[in-house]
Amino acid sequence: MDIKIEYDGAYPNLCSGTLIVTVDGKRWEFPSYCLSSGGSVWFDDEWSEHVESGPWSVCDWPKGFPEEQKKAVEDAVNAEIPEGCCGGCV
Repeated sequence: MDIKIEYDGAYPNLCSGTLIVTVDGKRWEFPSYCLSSGGSVWFDDEWSEHVESGPWSVCDWPKGFPEEQKKAVEDAVNAEIPEGCCGGCV
């Protein structure tokens, strides 16, 4: 399976880009805000910010996207796009 990832999300809101995936020549444009970060941001007792990045999950797929291709595409997304949760939305 040939998978190409195009993504224009950038700091400070890496999660808010446009994701376009091409699988074996078929192009899929994903809905806005389709990625969810496995990272987190939290504050300690002294209000110091702690940012942890984590792998992406695709939380909104285009209508009709083949179920059997989803894991491979999510793996490709994680290989191509830096892990999320940069703290830009804090």
